[in-house]
Amino acid sequence: MTVSDITFVPRDLTSNPGISYDVVGLGNALVDVIAQTDDAFLEQQQLAKGSMALVDTDRAVSLYEALHGGVEMSGGSAANTMCGIASFGGRAAYIGKVAEDTLGDTFSKDMQVVGVDFKRPVGGNSVPTGRCIIAVTPDAQRTMNTFLGISSLLTPADLDHGAIAAGAVLYLEGYLYDQPEAKIAFRAAAEIAHQHNRQVSLTLSDSFCVDRHRADFRALISDEIDILFGNEAELLALYETDTFEFAVTQLRQDCIVAAITRSEHGSVVVTKDGVIEVPAQPVAQVVDTTGAGDLYAAGFLYGYTRGMDLKTCATLGHIASAEVISHVGPRPQIALSSLLPAS
Repeated sequence: MTVSDITFVPRDLTSNPGISYDVVGLGNALVDVIAQTDDAFLEQQQLAKGSMALVDTDRAVSLYEALHGGVEMSGGSAANTMCGIASFGGRAAYIGKVAEDTLGDTFSKDMQVVGVDFKRPVGGNSVPTGRCIIAVTPDAQRTMNTFLGISSLLTPADLDHGAIAAGAVLYLEGYLYDQPEAKIAFRAAAEIAHQHNRQVSLTLSDSFCVDRHRADFRALISDEIDILFGNEAELLALYETDTFEFAVTQLRQDCIVAAITRSEHGSVVVTKDGVIEVPAQPVAQVVDTTGAGDLYAAGFLYGYTRGMDLKTCATLGHIASAEVISHVGPRPQIALSSLLPAS
């Protein structure tokens, strides 16, 4: 792939009038249950390695009981990204729906502890708080089975208009897009952000998610999205191709800025002006890839909102993802601010 000089440079968004947050995330508020397992377990449970499947209550309970020694912590893709931004020293808020139950309270407290302002919509007890059961195999691949619970029932009425208007960038989680009301909430949130001259970003989340919503995602990217995040598999699914170079060519026509990760091969940042390749950061041992893309987005957006050049934004993304894949769990175990390169 030809590497081109990119003239597009983000502007510093942190001091704009009315800005209280660098990024406001909108996504499925889940509690993660993470357990180390093996391929035999995946075969026994008929799980496709590396996939994300939506499950009902009974399946969630049976998988939970079949796993042993799981670690429970608040999670969800966009929530992980907001925690990463806070760990860098940024200002983050999060909008996601939890029930008025024990797990909902746990989620709320966890977000507050890490410094993310959680805008908790009024939930209820008819549907429980969602949870994601994550099986991590020795090759560090994570296989996710998600019971969305009340998190998927987020509606336009649950949006905190003030928080969205006060965020330099709105960050939308593709996983949330499965329910009709959530789709409406996506568009409504993007409209609020753009009405206040803010930018809107989207993470594609999962190639299976892209397959379910390809046409809608393509329309969103053309109409509403300023910054797109995804990995190579998701990008190929988006454009229904097996050729990465072709997908990037298509992406340059559709998107203002896109950051596409390629595992150990680093990432590419794509704009209409060109493409730049950024190497991955070294990792002594890959333990668990859960949250790698979430934390990459955190690092990228932390730099982007501060007007850093796009290569530096991607480098910060790789620094964050390298930290999170070196241990079990989707959130940093040390302050990411301590890993910032010396200026």
